[in-house]
Amino acid sequence: MLTVVLASLRARWATLLGSFIALALGVGLLAAMGLGLASTVDAPVRPVERFAGAPVVVMGTDTLTVEVERGPTTARVSQRLAHPQAVDIELQRELATLGALITDGSPDAVGVTADPAAVRAVVGDRAQVLTGDDRRRADPRPERDAEALMTVNSLLGTAGGVTAFVAVFVVASTFAFAVALRRREFGLLRTAGATPGQLRRLLLAEAAAVGVLASAAGCALGAWGAPPLVGLLVDEGIAPSWFTVGDHTWPFHAAFWTGLTVACAGAWAASRRAGRTGPAEALREADAESGAMPLGRLLLGGALLLGGAGLLLWTLTTDPAGLLKRKSYTTRPMVLITAVAALSPLLAGPLARLLRLPGATALLVRANARAARRRTAAVAAPVLVTVAMAGSLMGSAATVTAAKGAEARDGTSADLVVTGAELTAPGPIPGAVVSGSATTAVFVREERTALVRSEARAVTDPAALASVARLPVVAGDLRDLDDRSIVVNEEWSDHRVGAAVDVWLGDGRPVTLQIAAVLAAGTGGNGAYVTAANVPAAHLDRLDVRLDAGADRAAVTAALRATGGEVRTADAWAAATHPRTGPQVRLGLFVVLGIALVYAAIALAGTLVMANSVRAGELRTLRLAGATHAQVVAVVAGESLMAVGIGALLGAAVTAVNLAGLAAALAALSAPVTPDLPWTVLGASVAGCALIAVTAGIAPVLAGRRALR
Repeated sequence: MLTVVLASLRARWATLLGSFIALALGVGLLAAMGLGLASTVDAPVRPVERFAGAPVVVMGTDTLTVEVERGPTTARVSQRLAHPQAVDIELQRELATLGALITDGSPDAVGVTADPAAVRAVVGDRAQVLTGDDRRRADPRPERDAEALMTVNSLLGTAGGVTAFVAVFVVASTFAFAVALRRREFGLLRTAGATPGQLRRLLLAEAAAVGVLASAAGCALGAWGAPPLVGLLVDEGIAPSWFTVGDHTWPFHAAFWTGLTVACAGAWAASRRAGRTGPAEALREADAESGAMPLGRLLLGGALLLGGAGLLLWTLTTDPAGLLKRKSYTTRPMVLITAVAALSPLLAGPLARLLRLPGATALLVRANARAARRRTAAVAAPVLVTVAMAGSLMGSAATVTAAKGAEARDGTSADLVVTGAELTAPGPIPGAVVSGSATTAVFVREERTALVRSEARAVTDPAALASVARLPVVAGDLRDLDDRSIVVNEEWSDHRVGAAVDVWLGDGRPVTLQIAAVLAAGTGGNGAYVTAANVPAAHLDRLDVRLDAGADRAAVTAALRATGGEVRTADAWAAATHPRTGPQVRLGLFVVLGIALVYAAIALAGTLVMANSVRAGELRTLRLAGATHAQVVAVVAGESLMAVGIGALLGAAVTAVNLAGLAAALAALSAPVTPDLPWTVLGASVAGCALIAVTAGIAPVLAGRRALR
């Protein structure tokens, strides 16, 4: 068996080269991303910034801790407050007797140059005493590093998942097509006495050999590529500036064994088909395929198609907001892609009939595409992946961000919007209605099992809010908002107008408020509303201004500039604060899309080189029938373009289903439906696939010109 395997590898190295490159690249990407993920887990502890010179920091309460039910027991859960409590003046006077105080103007914390035990004795339970690395909790936005690392985790995890999916897809397609091309060889082996089990072991042994070599090469590639990858993330602002690659070994083990498993798993289904090859296959000369598609593949494709569509409908019915999440619209297309790819030999014939062009060459191209369905489907599969991933990922991201921007703009009838970290409240401005608000949060314990934070705005004048805002109210009236009430959205477990809800305000104070109005859930930007009297610690940071008819716009603008904020039109404010897609998201999507494109190029080139390497007899017959060499080249190029067109149509169908589900989810959430397809990216992807397919398709024909005479 070993001798046969080595001889097969030597004889068929060209057909296995595509699988080797795909696996090596996949393992390299997995190793590099694994190193990045491992480096986020044990990232170095950042030095203290705000009170680096103080051995002790006294900080007011910055978290809300409540008890929730966990089955038969209870547990304490915490959420960070929107407005940490201040260290009161009396406590500061007492601390000053122990040592020098370090202050910076913000009342939430002070540094103390004194013995920690003495400080704890004075503070008691009135505030928190922080020492050592815990002092970082008093730094500005101490959660920013964790958020940045979480973003890196999300990006690398998603890219790793896509890499694994596409690698399995490409390798499985390559081995399946290789088996179809080698049916005469397997038939001869069966005639010579080989058993089905021996054929299966032969293919699995070939896959294992390719897997070991490719995985080893991929690990070396990953070690080389991890530092530039992390450097790119840092340069683009996705990872913090101090983030570096650590020294880890488990990512290489994980990547190596994953690559080997992918190779063997991709060859397993193909080996089963090889085992069913009969001795009579050695007598077949024609490339035309007969018989129906294998029942197992048909059942798998149908099950995946029904499962993907059913999951989409179920999520749309039960949790439409879940369809708007990036993790959802990144992974959801994979099920439908696999389903359509499994059914592609069944769909290739009907689609080939649809793509009609005049002329004898076009007739022959269409006939060949229908006769060699497996070859057509194998070439169409990577195009399907590329188009579906590009359309679904980029289109979904653009659609969701456009909906959020439109929702923010539609939520106000203001002509001008003023923003700033700490605005000065303006006095009455003739000819304008001004609604001031501040960023805050409220917390609610839902069904006694979870503490949920809801972003909120504290408004200074509820009547002005009702006059200027165009919020999607589904029940109640904004004009009923007062110091004893709250406006919530449909995501709250209790959102009945008039119901009393127990909440904690942004500074941690518990209150009971009555629901005055309920907003549609939307894309997630419709938070709660309370009055500023309930959150005195919130700083005014936004003014929505509506001009009366005939008002002096210049005079109103001048009065607004005196508040110390930036004055913009509502459209300019929406464009600036709600960009269509952030640079970090764009980079993440392009990384994922780039992986799909590279694999598409490998799969297209490898499949066409394999396919055309065994067509010399067929093409020579075409020449003997009177076709010129140029006509033969045109037929091969036309078949490649036909397969690319079929793949593009299938990918467009998957994209349409995914975007239709997303549009339905937006409609269910009463959010603006703004479908946005990345036509430039889609066009470039299809054009790139077509160029690769034609080049790889005609290259063997041009190289073997003498053999066709």
